[in-house]
Amino acid sequence: MYTEEKKKDKNYGSIFVYCVLCFVLIVEFARFAKPYYSNLHNLMETEALVVEEGFVDVVNSGKLPCPFKTSRSASARSHEKLSGLIRREDRARPPSSYCVKFQNFATMAKLVKDNGDKYESRPFSVGGYNWTLLIYPNENKPVGSGGFVSMYVRIDNSSLIANPHDVYAEITFLTYKSTIDRYHFLQETDAQRFHLFKQQYGQLNFLEIGYYRDAGHGFIFDGGQSVFGVDILVANPFEKWEVFSYEENIRDPLFNWKLTKFSTRNLDSYTSDSFSSGGRDWVLKVYPNGVGHATGNSLSLFLLSASNEKGYVKAKLRVIDQIRSNHLEKQVEGWPNATENGWGFEKFISFADLKDSTKGFLADDAIKFEVEILSFSKTDTL
Repeated sequence: MYTEEKKKDKNYGSIFVYCVLCFVLIVEFARFAKPYYSNLHNLMETEALVVEEGFVDVVNSGKLPCPFKTSRSASARSHEKLSGLIRREDRARPPSSYCVKFQNFATMAKLVKDNGDKYESRPFSVGGYNWTLLIYPNENKPVGSGGFVSMYVRIDNSSLIANPHDVYAEITFLTYKSTIDRYHFLQETDAQRFHLFKQQYGQLNFLEIGYYRDAGHGFIFDGGQSVFGVDILVANPFEKWEVFSYEENIRDPLFNWKLTKFSTRNLDSYTSDSFSSGGRDWVLKVYPNGVGHATGNSLSLFLLSASNEKGYVKAKLRVIDQIRSNHLEKQVEGWPNATENGWGFEKFISFADLKDSTKGFLADDAIKFEVEILSFSKTDTL
């Protein structure tokens, strides 16, 4: 008898210990789960996504889309970082491209069940293309959306056929939240590419349908009304561009210029006729009495682009020895200098060397110049 009572006491003790352990586990589980549940609840209370639909052509009307306000207001989260490509925020400005107001979201959700579970807006024009907006207000429509409203924008196929180019557009989806009198928006930061084989873009999991079933969230108001909108910013592709290249095999690299009656020249500078070398037009410009630091002591000589091109040039400038062919040669290489926006030297040849008859630079009161263009960069506009 004593042995049986002892066994019963032992069993009761084991059960008691087991119950205590279970209670501790439950308490600990609740303690760790509470922050997660609270964050999830707060997220559901403050988060809003954007769908759109349109009955009003705001582009042609000249009015702001959905320009209404409510008297209700409350504090709410203004920014949430989702990822590097999508951002979700609130703003006061209404949609800029198109807007729709449903008199009753629940009624619309029922009516579209016979239309593929989607509502498609009237066509509207943005950036020279026709668009429509599609809203899927029911669960798991399209497949994979689960309990979320899905929203898409579609470019009209006929627009792409008439203008068969890729279209890049930045898309922002918005929905009105009456509790804060602002538009909550979801924006894809990268422009979307539309073409004949990709005419549609959107968000499969845009906003939980439950937000449109409980007026307390602010996305339905005044008896079930809801408002959606979209910004579509079409980025036009560049039409002009340039190609930078460096030419080294120059056609017709040499040009000679003879300046006669040199002693009677009284102008500050003289410019040669235009000549073509390497497919570009050039001129030589000389200052008989010098320019800048060379004024009064040296002749200045420059190579200029006739079309005012500013590039990298490598060339040889010469004053010709008309007696022994012992020419004076200097090489230029680089970008244009400040004096003439060209390539050359203020002090190319001193007056002493120029007037020395034994050197042959000035013969019969004439001076000869020569340029040999070795290479240059060019920029072509396409």
